[in-house]
Amino acid sequence: MQLQDILFSQGFGTRRICSGLVQQGLVTVGKDKALCVDAAEMFEAEGLAFSVQGEDWAYHARAYLMLNKPAGFECSHKPGAHPSVYTLLPGPLRQRGGGAAAGVQAVGRLDHDTTGMLLLSDDGKFIHRMTSPRHHVPKVYEAGVKHPVDQKQLDRLLEGVVLDDDPKPVRAQSCEAPSTLHLRMTLTEGKYHQVKRMVAAVGNRVESLHRSAMGSLVLGEELPPGKWRWLTADEVQALTQKTGASAA
Repeated sequence: MQLQDILFSQGFGTRRICSGLVQQGLVTVGKDKALCVDAAEMFEAEGLAFSVQGEDWAYHARAYLMLNKPAGFECSHKPGAHPSVYTLLPGPLRQRGGGAAAGVQAVGRLDHDTTGMLLLSDDGKFIHRMTSPRHHVPKVYEAGVKHPVDQKQLDRLLEGVVLDDDPKPVRAQSCEAPSTLHLRMTLTEGKYHQVKRMVAAVGNRVESLHRSAMGSLVLGEELPPGKWRWLTADEVQALTQKTGASAA
């Protein structure tokens, strides 16, 4: 694969811009960071390490990311009252592939005031699998609530509550109260404001909301709010396995 095409596929601009980056001596290739000034030079793309303007990158045929979303960001390319969560990502990740659908897309959305795990990808099949209700991908939410949680509320959430837009009850896959004002709930659906509406339906109110896990992934303290990382191949495989997608 030509070096200019590798850079283009990874979101570093048009082929003309990528060719210019190489010709200007702004791109090094390999772990030894050898300078390359021939934009048409051929390389094995898979696993290729390279540097653009001093920043290290690695070739990824598809992008699979985890972001620890802070409060105050919208999961939209055209946000309203708050900045876009995509501004937390470097430019190449927002431009991968080019065209109208360039860049990675959020795998489902979190409200602007909800924090925690947000997955992003440019793999449409992956996004569909993770968001489709028929795959029952579990998502764990930590809710700070206004009133003390009692067993009656937990039982109702597990049995199912009716929301105003659907006569069919929605249920929590699991539900517990680690402390008086802390509710941990696992859902396998993705309805609009579902956690907040379910909690309201049992007579309580969500004061804060954080997504701590999705599928087989758990958001750890090693990823601070506002930071992102690549998912490993093993993590992506675990997320897309049938057993991984259906596990609690």
